[in-house]
Amino acid sequence: MTIPLSLSFVAAISATLFSWCPTVQPSKNSHAASEHAVLVHLRLSDDRFGTRQEMDAIHALSDRLEARILEAKVGEFDGDEFGEGECTLYMYGPDADALFSAIERELRTSPLSRGAWVIKRYGAADDSTAKQIRLNLDAG
Repeated sequence: MTIPLSLSFVAAISATLFSWCPTVQPSKNSHAASEHAVLVHLRLSDDRFGTRQEMDAIHALSDRLEARILEAKVGEFDGDEFGEGECTLYMYGPDADALFSAIERELRTSPLSRGAWVIKRYGAADDSTAKQIRLNLDAG
């Protein structure tokens, strides 16, 4: 006996089953070619996606970073990507230094920053001449 399933039912079940999915891919549509970026690389406790507790803590940190960016009016928080033992947070704006300045204290005081690093990129991702600076973070 087969039970007919509607597409909306299948979509609802899929959304429920995969609602825990840890990755929110950064969008590719809203960045001007000249925008700078701040990319935060957080180490996870395993070589895959980390624990549920880590994901929750990183999402809470992301919310705080986004609030700081919006308060300072220096850009946007664009999402995160989990995998291969790391979570990368993506932030964009017209000035990488101003963007980092808005979030630096929140990052440096977070226990999640142990072993973490930041890339400040001064130009578009596809600009091979864009200057990039790596900063190591330590909580404390």
